[in-house]
Amino acid sequence: MAQGIPEKIMMNTALVEELADVAKDAALLQGVLMRIQETPNSSELVTYAPFTLFPTPVPKAVFLQALAVQTHYNTLVDKISQDPDFLQESLASTISVDDFTARLFKIHQQILKEGRSQSIVLGLNRSDYMLDQGEDGSSSLKQIEINTFAASFGGLSSRTPDIHRHVLKVAGQLEDSQRILDNNPAVGLARAIAKAWELYGSERAIVMFLVEDSQRNIFDQRYIENELWKRNIPTTRKRFDDVYKTGSLDQDKKLFVDGNEVAVVYFRCGYMPQNYTSEQTWDARLLMERSQAVKCPDISTHLAGTKKVQQVLARPGVLEKFFPDQPQVVEQIRATFAGLYTLDMGPEGDKTVAMALAAPDRFVLKPQREGGGNNIYGSEICQVLEGVKESTERMAYILMDKVHPTPIHNYLLRRDAPLKITNCLSELGAFGTYVRQGEDMVLNECVGHLLRTKSSQHSDGGVAAGVAVLDNPLLV
Repeated sequence: MAQGIPEKIMMNTALVEELADVAKDAALLQGVLMRIQETPNSSELVTYAPFTLFPTPVPKAVFLQALAVQTHYNTLVDKISQDPDFLQESLASTISVDDFTARLFKIHQQILKEGRSQSIVLGLNRSDYMLDQGEDGSSSLKQIEINTFAASFGGLSSRTPDIHRHVLKVAGQLEDSQRILDNNPAVGLARAIAKAWELYGSERAIVMFLVEDSQRNIFDQRYIENELWKRNIPTTRKRFDDVYKTGSLDQDKKLFVDGNEVAVVYFRCGYMPQNYTSEQTWDARLLMERSQAVKCPDISTHLAGTKKVQQVLARPGVLEKFFPDQPQVVEQIRATFAGLYTLDMGPEGDKTVAMALAAPDRFVLKPQREGGGNNIYGSEICQVLEGVKESTERMAYILMDKVHPTPIHNYLLRRDAPLKITNCLSELGAFGTYVRQGEDMVLNECVGHLLRTKSSQHSDGGVAAGVAVLDNPLLV
């Protein structure tokens, strides 16, 4: 393992078993926790959130590249959200065949028609990358996606560095333990929410976390809530159902839920079709969008994070439209793009279909969905495309070049899972925050990172989806 954990430690069974026990206890001491699957809404029984036994080597140059480009991505997402013509044009084909995106777009159009009630915009996003291994052995940073909605693990990843430092010290790797960076996205995410709350301008108003019915990953969010409480900013957790039953707008379009004025709605739920269980759920989303509360994300920022927009941005000349006279910014962003291809009807889309059918292992087929576990790989690409290639249904997808990271050996620690060495692939995320008031960008920061690792047997899926585990970069 190049400049990583020595082989003699990785292969020492007795030591690895001891370190795994030490690591699990360290995770519990640090509060890297999840509720258990059997009782996802109770904290009576909890376990450690899954994580790697050892940190994963990451080249310092690409790590710093991911952090450096994040503020430009923040700006890009914000500019897209303010460009209704670009959104309309980019998503026209998708909304004709994808009901979920079409419903979201309908809300977006209604807000445009009525006029936005709030000039304060809050963005908390995470741009995810993999390291593509070149034939010459070099690694280049390639963006997998940008999450503009409910970008998770800012809380738990604030507590994982100390676990790996401790494991390395116990393993006798003191020097390596000092190479693990401090990382506290929870503080940065809370700082941006606090700024939006402050600009809203009412001390009695609250920050409302809109959450899912099943809340296994509650501790990740609690870290951000606690940072807000430290600033004496009150928070509450509500579901769509609560908003539908107790939510209302006053004559100034201020949002009240359960009798409390809401300054900020922080959506941790609402990015998947299954989150919208009834027409009432959609009504609740519209109510919040129409209100004066600061939404994170608001509906146009939600749409800016779709896969179709990602694909359109990769077209020649598109980034230049958002960054006129800033060729260096364009270059920094474009350097992170993997190949992205349209499946719209017409010669260009036909060419994409033919290319994918001829070499499916070179690509990933992506629907407009978030949350891990949605992408399509290998022979399954052929099955899907053969079924839709002559139909407009193919426009619900985009095609992307498959990124080829170098597999690395590690141990994945997960409740009740056997301790065995595994071939692993990692994904690096950079957390970005911004707050804009009218024309004025008040805050624009990169506030930390997230490394997730999974077995190379799994093509797709995140930590919450039960496939990936938390990790830390060991910079090399």
